[in-house]
Amino acid sequence: MIPANEIIFRLLLGTIIGGVIGFEREVHGRAAGFRTQLIVCVASVLIMIVSENYYFHLQYLDPTLRIDPARIAAGALIGIGFLGAGVIIKSGLSVRGLTTAASIWIVSAIGLAIGAGLYLEGIFTSAITIVALVILRRLERKIRILRFKTITVSTHITENIEQTIIAILSEFRVHIHSVDYEKDKIKGEFIYNFSVSTRDKDAIKDIFLRIGALGFVKTVRISG
Repeated sequence: MIPANEIIFRLLLGTIIGGVIGFEREVHGRAAGFRTQLIVCVASVLIMIVSENYYFHLQYLDPTLRIDPARIAAGALIGIGFLGAGVIIKSGLSVRGLTTAASIWIVSAIGLAIGAGLYLEGIFTSAITIVALVILRRLERKIRILRFKTITVSTHITENIEQTIIAILSEFRVHIHSVDYEKDKIKGEFIYNFSVSTRDKDAIKDIFLRIGALGFVKTVRISG
């Protein structure tokens, strides 16, 4: 059986690590923040402690029994997967919450490691996680990522509309993936949907202003 002081130490260590990682998520306004990450980590520690004690208890009762203590831990990771899926949000062409879901998953793995007495592995993994969430975030902001947007333009006329907008997009070196067409017979409007991508985030606002200034454009919307 695991000594009581060892159990308390593992639970406290899981509380600290889960709280630190959860605090980083909390200050960035994520759904799974301080309390969620802390509880997940402590729960994982407890699950692993229960798994080990269950194994030792059965071995004490009957040494011939063959019990795999990893089964309970494996079931915990599956359950954490459902919790992580709940924080993933898809809005248009963008997906948010993947990093938070990944942090929940790794926090549970850290908790299982600590619950199993693998302190070095758990603490070192925690350090890597914090570096990924804090330091690499700053590096990620400097990367010119490819941004996907949908530009919706409505107008009452059809002549040279598409060519004019394509010319503006080409001027800003925006890649056009596809163009979809709609017609609102009630309002008498023609709607163009341009699926585009660019690495220049500042170009999006300039494109919005340029298209919006065209006399024949009734409405313009950029989403994604």
